[in-house]
Amino acid sequence: MTIQSLLLGSALLLPAFVGGQSLPLGMNSMHSVSGQFIVIGPAPASPPTFLPGTAADTNLVRLEPAVLSVSAERIKQSLLRELGIAFDAPWQGKIYLVLHPAQSPDEDVTIVSQPFLNGWNYQVQLPDVLSQTRFLRAMTGVLLLELANRNTAGSSTAEIPVWLTDGLAQRLAENGLPEIILSAPGRLVNGVPQSRMIATRRGLDPLADARRVLRDHAALTFAQLSWPTETQLDGEDGGAYRRSAELFVSGLLDLKNGPARMRAMLAALPGCYNWQTAFQTAFHENFPRPLDVEKWWALQVVGFVAHDPGPRWTPAVSREKLDEILSVPVEVWTASNALPARTEVSLQAAIRNFEPSRQTAILETKLRDLELALLRMAPPLAALTDDYRLAIAGYLGQSPETRPLPWSKHPLPQKTSLRATLKKLDDLDVRRETIEASIKPDVLRP
Repeated sequence: MTIQSLLLGSALLLPAFVGGQSLPLGMNSMHSVSGQFIVIGPAPASPPTFLPGTAADTNLVRLEPAVLSVSAERIKQSLLRELGIAFDAPWQGKIYLVLHPAQSPDEDVTIVSQPFLNGWNYQVQLPDVLSQTRFLRAMTGVLLLELANRNTAGSSTAEIPVWLTDGLAQRLAENGLPEIILSAPGRLVNGVPQSRMIATRRGLDPLADARRVLRDHAALTFAQLSWPTETQLDGEDGGAYRRSAELFVSGLLDLKNGPARMRAMLAALPGCYNWQTAFQTAFHENFPRPLDVEKWWALQVVGFVAHDPGPRWTPAVSREKLDEILSVPVEVWTASNALPARTEVSLQAAIRNFEPSRQTAILETKLRDLELALLRMAPPLAALTDDYRLAIAGYLGQSPETRPLPWSKHPLPQKTSLRATLKKLDDLDVRRETIEASIKPDVLRP
């Protein structure tokens, strides 16, 4: 799903039926049990249509007004449960779900919010065939908008962070599928509509799939979660973004009073210029400074992956991973009118030459990468990786609350000087060259 696939904004004018006027010719409406959802579609509902190559795809949802109204209520209840909100809590904004024939299996979903009387109404333009992920993300997004805008009078709509929408949608999928998403018959067999449902019970670990994905793909940093790329939103990164968002949201909800703080963040969003301000206000007790959430997240990732790190890398892969972590990509201009050339420098060069803020950001990321890699390193390089980790942690000056990792035999050092850190890294580089030279050639290739 591209960044443009989910539009969370206001429009100048919604169709006439949002304002209570008559429906367009050939369209019918259906209200959900609570009355909050109004589903609008062809009257009568169009027969099952099939896009090329989608008939056997069990991940696709076929939407019709009757089943859509039920699914919308079930998704809403699941979301309220996650946020600690009573099922019978009064809602404010109506949500119009408008169906149209799908043109492709990855067609965009559009959400439009409109000031109406003393609140907001919402319209979701949905193709009648789309993926479960796209459908659940759209429903989660509009429900979060409705929750956030309840205390506003049409002045400005909330900006919902994408990690919150995707993280909660993924969490709902893990905890609720297939019960919360109903699909109309997807095929005709001898003239009789039939649907196929495949249910997977994941046992006691709702994050099992996240564990599997993040075992082989590095979890995103907090900054990357805040500004995902189109590739990540489309799920073309191996699922690392979606699973990282799921883990991040799950971690926040598991904090003391986590659901209450999440509700406070949603309520604060309309009055803030950006979601970061609302987040900092709501979670200030947990994260007094912006850097605190980044440190917390890094430890969350390390602890999560440590429960099931997977098989160790071969010595060859371990060497490549360590070399990659210990290098810093930079762009170099050889002339004022030339394109920059991409190259790599050592950690020592970054420490000597980069300004403090950039230097700290790079070293925090490298520290996290070393902690994660340590779980999978082959024995010849595991101890060396831990020593690199300790050298960087010492230079950054870990807070007194920070504890050594459970697999490390060393306590974290006190803050060390620039000169001592550079010497330590130089000595470790010499050790690394020696160790890598001792690995036999036939072991270097898996």
